[in-house]
Amino acid sequence: MSKKPRARRDEVPPDLQEAVDAFLAHLSLERGAAKLTTEAYESDLVRFSAHCGRAGRTNWSEVGLAEVDSWVRALDRKGHAAASLARRLSAVRSFSAHLVRVGLRRDDFTELAHGPKLRRKLPGMISAAEAAKVVSAPDTSTPQGLRDRAMLELMYGSGLRISELCSLEIQAVDAESGLVRVTGKGSKDRIVPVGETSLVALQVYLSHGRPKLVRPKTGSALFLSARGVAISRKTFWLGVKQAARRAGVSVPVKPHLLRHAFATHLLEGGADLRSIQEMLGHADIATTQIYTSVDRTALSAAHRKHHPRGRGKGL
Repeated sequence: MSKKPRARRDEVPPDLQEAVDAFLAHLSLERGAAKLTTEAYESDLVRFSAHCGRAGRTNWSEVGLAEVDSWVRALDRKGHAAASLARRLSAVRSFSAHLVRVGLRRDDFTELAHGPKLRRKLPGMISAAEAAKVVSAPDTSTPQGLRDRAMLELMYGSGLRISELCSLEIQAVDAESGLVRVTGKGSKDRIVPVGETSLVALQVYLSHGRPKLVRPKTGSALFLSARGVAISRKTFWLGVKQAARRAGVSVPVKPHLLRHAFATHLLEGGADLRSIQEMLGHADIATTQIYTSVDRTALSAAHRKHHPRGRGKGL
C-alpha cells in the first residue's frame, strides 16, 4: 500500500477503516488489481473516510449523499481538476457498490451523486517525422542511451504504456516471432507485435547495453537503471524529455504522447480500430476512439478535397 494516505488514517473511525481495508484486499486478491490501482483507491477512500469521520459518521450505514456532495465540493474549492474529481468519485462509487454486495449497506449512497462534466482531451499531436527524431535522439554510445533508444522504439513502435514498458522482463520478448507479452491494467496479459526496427534496437541493447548495467543482484528485468534494477517510470520520463530536447521537437513530449502517436499513425496508415484497441489493451472501444481521434480540421479538409459535394459553387 502507498504511504501517502497513512497520515489521515487516524481521522478515520475504526468501522469505516475496516470496511475500506476489506475492499482493498478484495481488489488486490480477488480481482487481481494492479498495485498502482489499489494504491489509488486507498488514497481516495482514506481521504473520503476521513471526511466522513470529521462529519461525525462512525459507520458506513450512516453515510449518505450529503457526505459525498460536501466532499466533492471541498475538493473543488481546493482546485482539484475535473478529471481528478471524477476519478476520486469513481473510487467511492465502486466502494459503495461493494458495500451493497457484501451486505453492509442496503442501498448505494452514491447513486444520486453528480460528478464534474469532463471534456475528453487528447494528449497532443506529433507527426511521424517528429516521432522518428525523438526515438533516434538518445546517445547510443552509452549503455543508458542504448536502453533509452530501445525503450522509445518499443513505446512508439508497439504502443506500450510507460508502466508496462518499465516492468518488462527479458523472457517477455520473442524476437523470433516478433512479439512481446505485456502485462497491462488489471494484471491482464496481451500479445503485441514488435516491428523490425524495434527488434534491432532491442538486440543491440541486449548485446552491448544491458550487460554493462547488470549488477550482482540484477534479476530478469529487461530495462535496467544504473543501479542494475528495473528502470523507474520517473527515470524513463526524464529520458524522454532529454530525447525531445536533443531532437529539437517543439511539442511538449511526454511518454504517453508516443503511445498516442503509435495509435494515430496506425490509423492514418489504414489499420482498423479493433486491431488498434487490442494492441493498446483498451477494454472499451470508446477509449480507443478518443486516442485515435482525427483532427476536425483534417476531416473537413479531406471532405472538401475528396467528396463531390465538398466544393460547391453555391446555389
